Amino acid sequence: MPTIDPFLLRALAAGIGLAVVAAPLGCIVVWRRMAYFGETIAQASLIGIALGLALQANLTVAVLLTAVAVALLLISLGRQTLIPMDSLLGLLHHAALAAGIVATASLKGPAVDLVGYLFGDVLSVTTADLYWVYGGGAVVLAALAVLWQPLLRMSIHADLAAAEGVPTEAVRMAFTLLLALTIALAMKIVGAMLAIAFLIIPAIAARPLATTAERMALIAASIAASSVVAGLALSFTYDIPSGPSIVLLMATCAIASLALSQSHALRALMPSK
Repeated sequence: MPTIDPFLLRALAAGIGLAVVAAPLGCIVVWRRMAYFGETIAQASLIGIALGLALQANLTVAVLLTAVAVALLLISLGRQTLIPMDSLLGLLHHAALAAGIVATASLKGPAVDLVGYLFGDVLSVTTADLYWVYGGGAVVLAALAVLWQPLLRMSIHADLAAAEGVPTEAVRMAFTLLLALTIALAMKIVGAMLAIAFLIIPAIAARPLATTAERMALIAASIAASSVVAGLALSFTYDIPSGPSIVLLMATCAIASLALSQSHALRALMPSK
């Protein structure tokens, strides 16, 4: 029987682990319309890469600390009322990406592989990276299990949830920190540009197929994990980039799901004979 190379097994383990962690978190991101918020954190993670390289520190830790710092900054800026939040996110999103690219390009020594940090390299995942993905993922899932019902109530109606006693500010901050942690874990696998796609695309694909929040999370995880397996198979067979292949398959599932939902809606509107 043919044997599977260890690097491919590590890539599969990392991708599937991230899929399981990102799926329920991504559902909340979609419900709360926080995709741009998450993307801003992801782009700012490049600054963490530059800091980690400059200080010769662990890159995962540097990215995590930077992501948390940016998340806290966004929470703080979200309390002001002068500038709309979407405009503020637009400013910080592009500024963070530009600052990260400039910072990494300015480092002395060997040239930095910006493409690798922007789009990840799941085939280069190490055993230590797996510890981060599964250890950090366990923390995220455990915390999300505690926050799940408050987050659902806030997604339906934030003011009503607050009136019913949900500590909305604390829950919002905790969720933002979980989002930052997940993005930091995703950086190695799919990079800064595609990290948020790993969160939101499976959730979008699952939305037309689910009737409950929990079922949506399970379907999203299944779509993401299947895309990881199929994407790595395509990458290995045709020598194409792994991260983009995975995300492209997720997007294909999302488009097919939305098209199927639209088709069913149109049939329901047609008069029966």
